Amino acid sequence: QAQLVESGGGLVQAGGSLRLSCAASGRSFTPLAMAWFRQAPGKEREPVASISWHGSNTYYADSVKGRFTLSRDFDKNMVHLQMNSAKPDDTAIYTCATSITNVNASPNARDYTYWGQGIQVTVSS
Repeated sequence: QAQLVESGGGLVQAGGSLRLSCAASGRSFTPLAMAWFRQAPGKEREPVASISWHGSNTYYADSVKGRFTLSRDFDKNMVHLQMNSAKPDDTAIYTCATSITNVNASPNARDYTYWGQGIQVTVSS
C-alpha cells in the first residue's frame, strides 16, 4: 500500500507563484511515473503535468506549458510542481498520483494507481 501526501497549496494572486509538493511513501513501494491532476468547480478532472520514473521525460497540459515545471526528488520520493505566472483559471483542487506499472510520463488517469487527497489552489484576480 502507498500513501501520497500533498503540500504547498493555498491562495496566490494572479501572476504569482506557488510550489506544490507530493511525498510518496509505503512499504515495498516504488513510485514509477508521477503526475498532478486538477479539478475546478463544475469541471472534469484534467491532467496538469507528469514525469517519468527516471525524470527525463515530462508531459504538460497546453494550458500550463511555459508556466509550470514538474521536477522529481529521487532521494525523498517526492515531486514538486512549480507554478509560475498563476492565472485565476488555475484555481482547482490539485491531486498527486503515482503509477506502479507505468514508467513513462502520461496524462491518462487510468495509468495511475495511487492518489493523494488533493489540495486546494486558489488564484485571485
